[in-house]
This record gives sequence, structure tokens and C-alpha cells, in this order.
Amino acid sequence: MTIDPVLPTPEARDLLGLVRDLAIKEIAPRAAADESAGRFPRDLFFLLGSSGLLGLPYPEEYGGGGQPYEVYLRVVEELAKAWLAVGLGVSVHTLACFPVAAYGTEEQRKELLPKMLGGEWLGAYCLSEPHSGSDAAALRTRAAADEDGYVIDGVKAWITHGGVADFYTLMARTSDEGARGISCFHVPAGVDGLSFGAPERKMGMRSSPTAQVRFDGVRLRREALLGAEGEGFKIAMAALDGGRLGIAACAVGVAQAAFEAASRYAKERRQFGSRIADFQGISFMLADMATQISAARALYLEAARLRDAGRPYGTQAAMAKLFATDMCMKVTTDAVQVFGGYGYVEDFPVERYMREAKVLQIVEGTNQIQRLVIGRAIARS
Repeated sequence: MTIDPVLPTPEARDLLGLVRDLAIKEIAPRAAADESAGRFPRDLFFLLGSSGLLGLPYPEEYGGGGQPYEVYLRVVEELAKAWLAVGLGVSVHTLACFPVAAYGTEEQRKELLPKMLGGEWLGAYCLSEPHSGSDAAALRTRAAADEDGYVIDGVKAWITHGGVADFYTLMARTSDEGARGISCFHVPAGVDGLSFGAPERKMGMRSSPTAQVRFDGVRLRREALLGAEGEGFKIAMAALDGGRLGIAACAVGVAQAAFEAASRYAKERRQFGSRIADFQGISFMLADMATQISAARALYLEAARLRDAGRPYGTQAAMAKLFATDMCMKVTTDAVQVFGGYGYVEDFPVERYMREAKVLQIVEGTNQIQRLVIGRAIARS
């Protein structure tokens, strides 16, 4: 059971139909085997790019789709429902493109965005470090200015697409003035001094590489700076507001997939002469799942509409990320319970959904940080 919110235009409805068809035919059939083998589906990102799905919320003049954020997020949800590594990968790529689109010069946009939005390049977002995750303003990676540009030294950690991306959006320190000393840079893959740690061995999302990104005397031209010096923290936080909505959409997609699997199974599985879906204990669990998924979807779409209207939405983005990812963890756990012993084995997908759900409570700001953001907003109001 899925109750689709009304999309704003016929074009958006056609787009979502295209995405669902692509997800069913090209993405979902590969998910289980590639996750088990730890294979990164780079070819699918080329496919999404050539289909116009990697730049949906960005302007058409640079190769984007010119779509409202609420439409883009519905697409992310559908991709995550088919395979979280793909849905989250699109969200991370969109996050990595944001500083160029929002703060880059016209020359930077014309040079970089067509390759970013058309699928030729896949991006990674480099903010977290081994000693600064939630405390992003404490980052230590340094960009030292000289007559030719900047020299970068430092280590970034927990970077999605680390080692496979074509460009890295980097936050680095240009002065010691705390958050005001952080600047943002575009770093192409393949520059001298750029290297990577071994991919992390993760609970889930095994086909999406996560690795340290190391900068050892990496030289960048002055034109690599995005925005002004000292604007990096502001850029990073603005990007994360949108990124949190991407994670909320991913969480709803994974939860929807888990709910649909549990609902199908409950209608097929018979015990004591009846379908288990007819037992109150199971039917109430399914009812709660459906309700929580619909509530989370409504929450992220409302935040997206605020963004599309040019209104402040940071608090609502934190609420959506918090609620949707906590919901996803509960729904996937309950889906395993509906399957019973079968839910604990890899022959059925719900055990993978449960493992994947956990990371969504951590990335783009832990849910404890989301509560901090929301609590501070309440105290200011």
C-alpha cells in the first residue's frame, strides 16, 4: 500500500514513472548480489546521468533538470527503495554539486556543472575528519595560500565515494578563526598528493565505498576556491540542510521497501490455518508501519516545499531527517519480526534493509545533532 502525494505537474508525474520503471528493470535486480559482493555500480550512475537524473534540482542552463526539490526528493526515495546505495549516492552527489551551483562564479558553473550534472563526473563531499565528525568546525585539514594558489594537507574520514569519485568538494581551514576560518574547494580526482584509505568494512551499504581521503601537499589553483575565503562553514551547513532532506527521502524509500516485503509475506504466510496478516498482532504492526512511512514522507515534502518557496527550512530539514531515519530503523526491525526466522537470513531482503537503516541515523549529522538543532530553534523562538 502506497498513497502517493500529488506531484506539482504532469511532467513530474511522468518523470516519477520513468524513475520507477528504471528502478524496477535496471536497479533493484542487481542490489542483493552486488551488495553481497561489495561491487560499486558506477555504470548505474552513468545511466542516471544520461537519463537526466543526476542534476534534477539544478538549473537547466547548466545541464540540470530545473525541478523543484520536492520532485527531486521523490526521485531519491524511489531510487533508495530499489537500492539504498544508489539513492544515497545520488543524494551525496547532489550535495557535492551544491557549492558550485550556489556559490561558484559564472565561469566555475559553466566549466564544472555540465560534467557534474550530466553524469560524466560523480562527486564526494569531504567535511568529516577522524577527530571532527559532529563538531565540524573543529576540522584540521589546512589549505595554505601561496603565490600560485593553495596547498592542501590533511585527512578526511567517512567519505562516501572516497576513491571512486571524479571530484571532491572539500572543506579546509584557511585560517585559525574557528568556523570563520574554513573555506570550500573543488578538487579534481587524480591530482598529485591525493590518495585514499582502504574502503571501510561496514555493517551495510557494502556496495557504496566509504574511505578516508588524504591530502598530502595537494596543489590547487586559486580558481579552485568556491565562494570567498572563510565562507566554507556557511556553505557546508547550507549544503547539509538539503542533504538531510535527501537522507530523509532515502529513509522513507528503504522503509517503504521493507513494509511492502513484510506485507506481501504476511498475506502469503499461513499459521494455525490463517494468514498471519489476519492476526491482530501482525496487522497492527503493518498499520503502524504504513502510518509512520506516510507521516515521514509528508514531513520531508513539507520541508522541501519551504525550500522551493525560498523560505527558511533548516529546522524542518532536521525534523524530517530525525523522524524519517528513526522511523526507518523501527519499520525495518519490525519487518524482520514479521518474517520471523526467515527475516534473519540473506535469502530475504529485510535483513539488508535493517542493516542499511542504521547508517541513516548517523550520516549528514547524527540524530542527536538533529535534536540539538531543533532544540536550539525552539529556544530561540
